Amino acid sequence: MQSAIRGDPEAALLWVSKSQRHLADAVAERGFAVSQKLVGRLLRRLGFSLQANCKTREGTSHPDRNAQFEYINAEVKTFQASGEPAISVDTKKKELVGDFKNAGRELRRKGDPEPVRIHDFAIPELGKVAPYGIYDLADNSGWVNVGIDHDTGAFAVESIRRWWQELGRSRYPAAQRLLITADCGGSNGNRVRLWKRELQILADETGLAITVAHLPPGTSKWNRIEHRLFAFITQNWRGKPLLTHEVIVQLIASTTTKTGLTVQCRLDCNKYAKGIKISDEEMAKLNITRADFHGDWNYTIKPRRSNE
Repeated sequence: MQSAIRGDPEAALLWVSKSQRHLADAVAERGFAVSQKLVGRLLRRLGFSLQANCKTREGTSHPDRNAQFEYINAEVKTFQASGEPAISVDTKKKELVGDFKNAGRELRRKGDPEPVRIHDFAIPELGKVAPYGIYDLADNSGWVNVGIDHDTGAFAVESIRRWWQELGRSRYPAAQRLLITADCGGSNGNRVRLWKRELQILADETGLAITVAHLPPGTSKWNRIEHRLFAFITQNWRGKPLLTHEVIVQLIASTTTKTGLTVQCRLDCNKYAKGIKISDEEMAKLNITRADFHGDWNYTIKPRRSNE
């Protein structure tokens, strides 16, 4: 058993990676007849127990992590105090469409579980969806654009554009600025040139000065949209197979909370090409101003006088 022990040898509580049955067989090979139950009792007496993995190692954090969070909070308060929109954005985990098992349980008559496929191989005609969410920090409302193609910077900005056209513009009719808080990675990452180019086009179309504040690397779980919107969508469709695009849209749109969260959802059937390269010349044409503090994370893209 010693070779299978895990954990700090000085700790009072250890665990072993072999099962009780395998340990009983190993003891029997040494000439001792023991049952699986006896092995379990002996293990407990020796301080062993069944344990799952525990997420405690965060890895190396950026030295300016806390300062960036303080910067973001200050920006959000400034925008909200002046009645300007502030949103949190991100792409939810991609989901298979079809009669696949979905984590969680729902109430059904005893002995009548909903049958689903054994293997999680994508159905070609249905594929996967990429729900891109926009959470309005002041209004406690969500907008989800369900894409059926690649999750690119163009798709991310198109999702924000649709939110602005259907909700944001009427909710903030006097707005001159828009604050976006986003992760450092993914389709809206701080190094994604396509994301910035598409934001410039959106700024030109709307006349809004778009300010972006990225969360520090490795802190995506602190993005407001994760626990204010996506967590409740996951709860709402738990145990329900995502059979069709229409089912997904309806399940997302029916998500509510006691604190007043409302969600609207649309299906995006557009195609978004991967691998689009933005040249240095195109980047030079962007009307972008970087903040004094971490300009790589914090920047504002203002409308150009004429579309280019």
